[in-house]
Amino acid sequence: MSTNQNEISASRNPKSALPPGTQAPDFSLAATPDQKASLSDFRGRPVILAFYPADWSPVCGDQMSLYNEVLPEFKRFNAELLGISVDGAWCHSAYRQNRNLHFTLLADFHPKGEVAKNYGVYREQDGVCERALFVLDGEGRVTWSYVSPIAVNPGADGILKALEDLSAKEEPADGNQPGRHANAAGR
Repeated sequence: MSTNQNEISASRNPKSALPPGTQAPDFSLAATPDQKASLSDFRGRPVILAFYPADWSPVCGDQMSLYNEVLPEFKRFNAELLGISVDGAWCHSAYRQNRNLHFTLLADFHPKGEVAKNYGVYREQDGVCERALFVLDGEGRVTWSYVSPIAVNPGADGILKALEDLSAKEEPADGNQPGRHANAAGR
């Protein structure tokens, strides 16, 4: 099922998510029960931050499964995908294994929602993250952000468009993307 980003944008309430151009706050969160990952670990490449309300919920399951399927497209842009919710590292570990997810899930567990609060996407009344997406450039600046209604899977179209736009900004003047080579005809 595909969701039209324009319909979602028109129906959502404005949130206080970090806008494009903002330096993304660094963080260090549990990636497994005994390992942490920091945003700064991924400097030099695009990063997708996918905040979501909770492991095991139906919409979150659909969203994370979709991103797992689209992961090769994200990798085509050398982008790292990080899922973030307020669930604990043990819950993430079981969820990741059960869903066969091939990207990192980070636990914004204690203090609960601190990273989500720093990004303007914590739902204080519910104690969970908004369903929010951020694309960061290699220097850790927000190039695109989006907050979806909590019950709507935002899909991957907006992320892919943001990655394409970011890639176009970084493309050399000769039109060749880094790592790509033009043939003799220049195509």
